[in-house]
Amino acid sequence: MRRTIFIIFYFLTIQLQAQTAGYKPVANSDEFKKQFAKAAQATQTIQCDFVQEKNLSMMADKIVSKGKFWFKRDNKVRMEYEKPSYYLLVINGTNIKTKDGQKENKVSAKSNKIFEQVNNMMIDCVQGTALDNKNFTNKLFENGSAYLVELTAANKSLKGIFKTINLTVDKKDYTVTKIDMQEQSGDNTVISFQHRLTNVNIKDEVFSVK
Repeated sequence: MRRTIFIIFYFLTIQLQAQTAGYKPVANSDEFKKQFAKAAQATQTIQCDFVQEKNLSMMADKIVSKGKFWFKRDNKVRMEYEKPSYYLLVINGTNIKTKDGQKENKVSAKSNKIFEQVNNMMIDCVQGTALDNKNFTNKLFENGSAYLVELTAANKSLKGIFKTINLTVDKKDYTVTKIDMQEQSGDNTVISFQHRLTNVNIKDEVFSVK
């Protein structure tokens, strides 16, 4: 179970010390929540590149990965790692498929309550509905160009996995440009989205888990 959760959040880095440095509390939180929700509702699909950096407490060097990302409402995500090696993660509702080389694995998020909560949280981060997730409390910060949404687990099971999950939101269009996660284990990861295209046509076959 622990390994499966790690696989899902392998892509979700930066050291989180002083994570709010350069930020101040949001002046008008109600307006931010309104605009953030509006942008999320207007986003039907996302297609972009991603760069992931991961720090493991047992290793001196960080692990850098690059690949392609797709999202489609409702609850469809595909991530293809291209460098340094190929790895595939597809989420379609509660169904999840991973592929590493010739080894393919399929699992249902409904098989475990914690697994389902983790899956839902990850989808919420991607599609900009994280503020509605009752399993997390949030704090809102801003600087001149971005907002920072700091999420903290509100239930015991998720607290055992995560310290904080942080979303960087662009002030221009209220899109999530970075998902930053720190685990209780001491490992931490960040994924940055680049060359983002919104509301382009993406076929459902892209998210097939068969």
